[in-house]
Amino acid sequence: MTLHATANPSHAGLGANPAVVAALAIAAIAAATLAGAWFFQLVQDIRPCPLCLEQRYAYYLAIPLGLLVAFVASRDAPRPVLLAGLALLALAALYNAWLGGYHAGVEWKFWQGPTDCSGSVVDLGSAGTLLERLDTVKVIRCDEVQWRFLGLSLAGYNVLISLAMAAIAAWGIKKTSKA
Repeated sequence: MTLHATANPSHAGLGANPAVVAALAIAAIAAATLAGAWFFQLVQDIRPCPLCLEQRYAYYLAIPLGLLVAFVASRDAPRPVLLAGLALLALAALYNAWLGGYHAGVEWKFWQGPTDCSGSVVDLGSAGTLLERLDTVKVIRCDEVQWRFLGLSLAGYNVLISLAMAAIAAWGIKKTSKA
């Protein structure tokens, strides 16, 4: 234990426990990412497509799971429990990175996306209700990019954020398994 940690014991616990640090970092990144997504949706009026909404699920999972892992890690939970929690966070982040990559590929027209949000619209109903439906329904297409920055869409940024979260979880697993 260092002199600084001895003088400030409240600082020793947080930095000394990599599972706490990793889990809290992942929860914070997930919360910030969701806040950004909601900002784009509610303030910038960039509406999410079905794939965008599906990519949020991993973040909705990462916040409570990250906080739970951090809490049990701070209470000296058994190492296998911490490793399992961090592994779940890593798997969720890796799946989300894959999903974001798939979505980016749909946006770049590398492959076809889901039929409910890309491709042609096939069922517009009867001719009598067509005008009513066109006025009330706004289809958000998965294969059209609504916003880009530095050449990346929001799906592309989701890949980078998710990979960063997976790397933090892997770091936490590595450090926790050695502790």
